[in-house]
Parts: sequence; structure tokens; C-alpha cells
Amino acid sequence: MNRYIALQKIIELGSFSKAAEALGYTQSAMSQMITSLENEFSIKLVNRYRTGTKLTLEGEELYPYIDSFANQYRTIQEKIKEIKGLDTGIIRMGTISSISVHWLPGLLKEFQAQYPGVEFVIHQGDYTSIQEWIKNGTIDFGFINPAAANGIRTISLKQGDMLAVLPENHPLAKLEVIPLKKLENEPFILLEEGHYYEPLEVFRAEGITPNVKYTLHDDYAIMTMVEAGLGVSILAELVLHRTHYHIALRPTEPPITRTIAIGYKNTASLPMAAKRFIKLLQERVEKLP
Repeated sequence: MNRYIALQKIIELGSFSKAAEALGYTQSAMSQMITSLENEFSIKLVNRYRTGTKLTLEGEELYPYIDSFANQYRTIQEKIKEIKGLDTGIIRMGTISSISVHWLPGLLKEFQAQYPGVEFVIHQGDYTSIQEWIKNGTIDFGFINPAAANGIRTISLKQGDMLAVLPENHPLAKLEVIPLKKLENEPFILLEEGHYYEPLEVFRAEGITPNVKYTLHDDYAIMTMVEAGLGVSILAELVLHRTHYHIALRPTEPPITRTIAIGYKNTASLPMAAKRFIKLLQERVEKLP
């Protein structure tokens, strides 16, 4: 199985040397494992370039099966550890930036105090990528809006407001509440959340077409651009906690809310460590911002 895991890491990092360092092998050992795999399959799997390593066309066809096989092997190993107890284990989760910053640090600290041998692998993405990672086994569970979920199960946790974000000196900042219609002609900075984005759903329901000028994947980059006067946006109130940007935050009319849930494939696929973490999260959710 080490050969499959080695190939996974090479594709993830795009480099034999980086993968060797990450897994604790020599570069020569990594090369030998991949050569052994290619000889077994009678197929060349990867090409090496000065800029990095890429799958061959044949490798691209075969890799999804190798990736799935290696993930299933890890699941078996984690199940064995689960049966033996929670002295060790790995929790793989997908998250969005606001949760990473404002929920996870305290939860991880509390969980690790109780289970110090458990390792966390955290992937940050959007509603679409998190959902795909759940389906293909890359992660055990992830944070997602249940309205964006398709083909996975969800446990709703908490609902929060979303606010209009404007430059401090913007004329609309004089209003206590911003009618969405007044944002229609403003340069709009869109947060890339995959196939589902709460403000766009409300705009659509109100028959409003925002004037999208920029699309970014990072809430904090959006706040910086708003501060610079490049446009306006709508972001979750949670991500606006403890920020020091010179921006104005206002509720909208109609109001926009966001529901955060845990998404997962099924109960049977969740390792015991992941189940324990989700249980802790549910117990603490009322105290979370």
C-alpha cells in the first residue's frame, strides 16, 4: 500500500522530493516505489518536468481508482485503531475560512486535551469542493450549508446573519439598513463558495442582478478590496468578528442568513474519532459565535 500512498502524495504536492520529505522516505525510495507500480501495471503513470510532476494521460484515467483505493485502506486502518481505542487516529475535515478562524481553535484545543494522540488533517474549501471531498473519501466530514448539499447527509448546527460590507465613506453607509435593490448597480465583490452562495440566492429571489466585478475565494481579501473602495460585498457576520478593516457593516432588507451544518456520507463511514469530535461540536455549538 505504501506505493499507492506515495503516488497520492506525489500528485498532491507535485514533486517527488517534497513527497519524500513529507512521508519520511528518500527520493530514491519514492522513485523505486513508483517504478515498481508502473512495472506492475505496465503503464507509465507520471512524467517529471523541471516545474514538477504530472500524471500521464493513462495515469489520469487510472488515478481516481488508486486514490479511492488508498483512501479505503486508510479507512480500514483507522477502523482498526477505533476498535482498539482512541489513543491514536486521524480526523479529516473540510472547512470554510470563517469556521477555521472563529470556531476551530477552541474546539481543537479542548478535543486534543482529551485525545492528544488524535491527528487532524484540515482541508479548506467551499461548499462544492467540501461536498466532493466527502463523497470521494478525502475527508470524513465538512462544514456546509445544508441547502447546498446534494447526495450527502447533514446535521444543522447554527444560523447566522450575513451583512452588507461597504467602504466607510460610501453614501449607503449612512443608512442603518441597506435595501438589496440599492446594491444592484454597485460594483459587487463576490465570495466564491462553489455552486451555492446565499446572497446570490436572495438576489435571485428578489429579481436583482448584482453587478459582479470581482470574484474571490477569500473573505479577508474581499474586506481589503472593499476598504480600498473597489466595491461592496455581503459576508457572514461570523467572519467579520475581530477585524480591523475600515469598512461599514450593515444588515440588509430583506435579511440574509446562513445555516452551517456538518456534512458527511453516512454514519457507518465516520471513524470513532470524527464521531467524538462532532459530538463535542454539538455540545458546544450554543456557545460558539
